[in-house]
This record gives sequence, C-alpha cells and structure tokens, in this order.
Amino acid sequence: MHKITLIPGDGIGPAIVDASVQVIEATGVKVDWDTQLAGMAAVEEHATPLPEETLESIRRTRVCLKGPLTTPVGGGYRSVNVTLRQTFNLYANVRPAMSFEGTSSPFRNVDLVTIRENTEGLYAGIEHFIKFGEEKIAAESIAVITRQGSERVVRFAFDYARAANRKKVTLVHKANILKCTGGLFLEIGRDIAKEYPEIDFDERIVDACCMQLVMKPEIFDVIVTTNLFGDILSDLAAGLIGGLGLTAGANIGTDAAIFEAVHGSAPDIADLGIANPTAMILAASMMLEHLGEKEAAGRIERAVRAVIREGQILTPDLRKDSGFGTQQMTQAIIANL
Repeated sequence: MHKITLIPGDGIGPAIVDASVQVIEATGVKVDWDTQLAGMAAVEEHATPLPEETLESIRRTRVCLKGPLTTPVGGGYRSVNVTLRQTFNLYANVRPAMSFEGTSSPFRNVDLVTIRENTEGLYAGIEHFIKFGEEKIAAESIAVITRQGSERVVRFAFDYARAANRKKVTLVHKANILKCTGGLFLEIGRDIAKEYPEIDFDERIVDACCMQLVMKPEIFDVIVTTNLFGDILSDLAAGLIGGLGLTAGANIGTDAAIFEAVHGSAPDIADLGIANPTAMILAASMMLEHLGEKEAAGRIERAVRAVIREGQILTPDLRKDSGFGTQQMTQAIIANL
C-alpha cells in the first residue's frame, strides 16, 4: 500500500486528477490517498495558496500527485509551484517527450527527455528595482548557479540516462556570453561526463539547440540544462509531440517527489468535461515507476498510446470533430489496460 498526497488543483485539475486516480486504481496498485488543497482552492478555504497541512502531508508521504494550480494575482503570493520546488528541494525536473502515433504533429521521431535544474538560476527570484525617488529606472535579477546545484542535476541526468539505457547526454548552456554562470555549469558538466564513459556527452549553446530541436530532434536523447533554459526547451519539445496536453513532468528531490501535468489549469474549459487527461495520466505513470510499480506504469503508458493511436475516443483538442470528453477518454484508456 502506497501513501500518496493528492492535490486536485484548480480549473480542470480536479477532473484530470480524478481520471488519473481511476486509471491507477484500474491497474490494481493499492494507494492510500491523502487529499490536500493548494492554489486558488486553498485560498478560498485556508486564506493561503499553500496551507501547512498540505506541506506536512508531503513531508509525511514524500510522494505527491498534483493537478495544475493557479497562483492568485496580487496579494503578494509567490508561485505555488516554485515554492513547492524550493521547500522540498526538488532539484530535478524531468520531462519526457516522445512522439505519439495518431496526433497531427509532423514529427514522428522525437524521443528525448529534458532534465532541468529546478531551484536555481534566474528562477531563484532574487530581483529588485533601482529607483530614482519613486521612479523605477531599472530592474535587476540575479541568476545564482552553485557548484552543488550543478553537480547534482548533471549527475542526476547521467544516472537517469544509465538507468533508462539512453546513450547520450547533451548539456545546454550559454557559456559563450554568460562566462561565469554558464561557464561554471559547463565546466562541471564536462568533469562529471568523464565518470560515465559509456554515455556520449555533447554540449550545445541554447539558441543553436532550439534550432536543431526543430530541424533534427532525433539527434537528442537526454538534455540537461539550467532552470530558465530548461523551462523553455521542455515546452519546445512538448510542441514537437503535439503540445502540453500530452506532456507530464516529475519534480525529484532527495526527500520528496511531485508528479504533475505541465500545462496550466485552463479555467476557460473548467467544468465542461472536455479536458485532455493524457498529461495527468502519464504523470501518474511516472509516479508509479518512481514507486517501483514498473509493470503498472508501463501498462498505463501503452494504454494511453493505444487510445491516441486508434484515434476514436479523444478529447476535442486531439480530434476537433470529437464528441467525447474527459471521462470517455479515461474509460477508453482503462479498457486498454
């Protein structure tokens, strides 16, 4: 029996999280869910987007399946997702991107994983205004790159590649311009690569990498990069396979792991019953693999791919003339288990 924190989230979150729970239960894996609130749903009940009860649950279970969250505008609230990553030191963000048969994407040969440093860089949130009187004349952000943070995420990428039988790690940087921050990250990557002689090591400047991703995505296997670049590149990779609706992510740390769909809460279609559950269900698959339930995780991914390949019972974002919604697609996936 696995004890797991469950955060339904905002907007379409509750619907797609419920779909994921149904699929997990259909595999036969036993889970004791501890349902907690975060985001706007938590503000309405607890007057904070991240209640202490939710944090304590994750500390206790060390594993969380999280729906998309909305950070309230104004009121001085920090991003809930960034706060979770920093609170639990979830230093590695893992986002696979593999082509799906049955989508409209012209790319059919994408099979890569972006591993993004998740706690440092420009997303550390160290910034301020420079004022002349009351006038804001400039703004500064400080990108923090540490040796410890760089070593652990690069080593994570190589260990991931080794465990997944992947052959190459590409480190993406901007060391030609950012001599100190980018230079340190690149230097550490080169040193660690020597410890994994069986894995090819490649390094690319981020702008060239973006171009090559859309021209020759098949040359990439595992990408490891800094926080901001990873955020951008992983969304680009998602576009190659059909969009964020098909993309799951894992946030991994030493003491906890949080699994999520990487898209937003889509409040414009909340309660319409048409949200695509794919990303959330694939996040559940990643979570089960993390928990050692590899057979069930594989069954889920194969079932999702089968439903999309068959092209019949899909949500409208995948098939415009579809008359089906979240629940019908979920049941089709369960039937394919």
